[in-house]
Amino acid sequence: PRGGAEREDFPPGGVTSLGWSPRARLRLAANPLDDAMLRTVLLLVASNSFMTLAWYGHLKFRDKSLLVIVLASWVIALPEYALQVPANRIGYGFLTATQLKILQEAISLAVFAVFAWLYFGETPTWRTGLAMVLVFAAVALAKSGPEKPAEVGDAEPASQR
Repeated sequence: PRGGAEREDFPPGGVTSLGWSPRARLRLAANPLDDAMLRTVLLLVASNSFMTLAWYGHLKFRDKSLLVIVLASWVIALPEYALQVPANRIGYGFLTATQLKILQEAISLAVFAVFAWLYFGETPTWRTGLAMVLVFAAVALAKSGPEKPAEVGDAEPASQR
């Protein structure tokens, strides 16, 4: 099954191993990519890699016309949508929409930091490192909240349950 939320042994409180049945833990140990959270994060990393390239890659090509840059960026961004939508579909159910967005933003900043270092040669400073720690602390804070993740197919916001 895809996404994990429709599995009978999917823990209602998230994807920690504490709620998994022994059978599910064995299956996860045999195939770690079966973990919905891992698949969500990997898809978000891939998605944000394309988007970061589309948004910032053109800065080295300032001699090109804006129309060419916009069109090229759209072509680069297309795979981003093809990866972001499945990531959100898989993640929604054990994460709320708000938690997904906060996670996506943290991943986006991490991807950008690596991109800026490799592509532009911008060395991260202690300030950018501390900023990243604070962003990831925000992800942990949002994930640890009392909000109940939505049931798959449930359109009612978690905060109203």
